[in-house]
Amino acid sequence: MSARILVVDDEPDIRSLVQEILEDEGYRVQAAEHAEATRQALRQGRPDLILLDIWMPDTDGISLLKEWSEGEGLPCPVVMMSGHGTVETAVEATRLGAYDFIEKPLSLAKLLLVVERALQADRLARENRGLRERVDAVVDPVGNSRRMVALREQARRIAGHDTWVLITGEAGSGKRTFAHYLHRHSARREGPFVEVAAGSIAGASSARELFGSEEGGRVVYGRLEQANAGTLFIDEVADLDMPAQVRLLSALTSQQFHRVGGAEPVEVDVRVLAATRVDLAAEVRAGRFREDLYYHLNVVPLAVPPLREHAEDVPDLLAFYLDRLQEREGLPVRRFSPGAEEALRRYQWPGNVREFKNLVQRLLILGENGEISVTEVEAALGLRAAPQPTPEQGAQAGTPAPLPFDRPLREAREAFEKLYLQHQLREAGGSVGELAKLTGMERTHLYRKLKALGIDPSDY
Repeated sequence: MSARILVVDDEPDIRSLVQEILEDEGYRVQAAEHAEATRQALRQGRPDLILLDIWMPDTDGISLLKEWSEGEGLPCPVVMMSGHGTVETAVEATRLGAYDFIEKPLSLAKLLLVVERALQADRLARENRGLRERVDAVVDPVGNSRRMVALREQARRIAGHDTWVLITGEAGSGKRTFAHYLHRHSARREGPFVEVAAGSIAGASSARELFGSEEGGRVVYGRLEQANAGTLFIDEVADLDMPAQVRLLSALTSQQFHRVGGAEPVEVDVRVLAATRVDLAAEVRAGRFREDLYYHLNVVPLAVPPLREHAEDVPDLLAFYLDRLQEREGLPVRRFSPGAEEALRRYQWPGNVREFKNLVQRLLILGENGEISVTEVEAALGLRAAPQPTPEQGAQAGTPAPLPFDRPLREAREAFEKLYLQHQLREAGGSVGELAKLTGMERTHLYRKLKALGIDPSDY
């Protein structure tokens, strides 16, 4: 889908000229003559770029920039335009986050070049943010077994059709990896890939997180709008409570919704990928999941097998994670003996690929020599007694250790909260719903706390 550009200028001739030029280049263009019209346009939907005049009759462009930067941040890249600009004005606009500053009378060649560069810079910034957020994600599903080769081929065929997909599989089997794989091989690959944990959009604050809000004169874009023209991935969709299921189904089937506090509907175009480790059909029969939402999600199913069913991929996975952990994360260089590798192949892997990756990481961190033996692997898997780790090793491996008392109070409190929540997550088997019950915390707040402390519930 072509980029949407908002042109803000109080001079009708300039608005019309810029709009015509950009539309001739294939962009979708909306025009606004002053600050209030700009706010109204932003309520209608998030643009990909704003061309903003500095001098306007009601509120000047610099004041609008301040309003955005002091709120939720700039809604998108902003390019300032002015016929009376000064160096100080340009510096102030840049300080407030403007991408560039162009002078009037406009050079049309320069305008098109700046627009193209601003859109490209924004795409690259979003891609880089996505890469940082998914630093632990596998680029492609790893494995050359017949099962994995066939599954990747099936995923590529599915990716070519803009249908909803339900990805099923045990915890840690690689459902998120296949969601990324589907997006990258789809026609929406240039659009955003937005992830949302179903448990985080339950409860009172779910509507704001999912749909955004229009309160106090400011627009906040929710996850659904952030995914516009791209893919929305709903992880562990069975964790959605019933009110969230109703709201989500209505928005996704009509492709429009209202922000919290908003009067006008917002249109979106998203592809939905959902993942679950439970039997959704059984959840429907038990009355815990809406039947209509289930059938909308299950247009095309993709079943990811547990690692024990394609154990011949263990050598490929081992080579991949050794390279990734040693080269990219700087962990010690160690090699697995033939017996150790065979022990990995024979193990049943209840935690699947995620458990496999965590085990390799732990063995690289805690080992004392260059070769990892079968004895060391079996001890790490709990198949035989292991030597007791030192407190430092225990902390690295996730084993609770005494807190040091030489830290500032804030750091000590965060360290305790992390150890406490890690312990409770193990007790809850990785379920955030169970964790909420154990800790007495509201689930949405709990998700934010886990994210702030760098804890991924799926690791447990």
